[in-house]
Amino acid sequence: MEVVEIEKQINDAVELDELHVKFDGSQCKVIAIADFLGDLSRVKKQQTIYAPLAQLINDGVIHAVMIKTFTTTQWQREKMFNLPL
Repeated sequence: MEVVEIEKQINDAVELDELHVKFDGSQCKVIAIADFLGDLSRVKKQQTIYAPLAQLINDGVIHAVMIKTFTTTQWQREKMFNLPL
């Protein structure tokens, strides 16, 4: 599985301003940036990004997922601490 394929899965399902993905073996790290995420609960943010990956997880391609979400304003403030993977 390539990072590009994971990014496509997420981008096809969710309209984001920025997306950063790192895939190492079966572990996936995702940073998603979009203003609409600010309107969602913490759980709903995770579910929104997790949902497009569900089939890959069920198939065992991805074993572990770490998701961080930010609005564009939050990202401007936090990106130096959460540099793209």
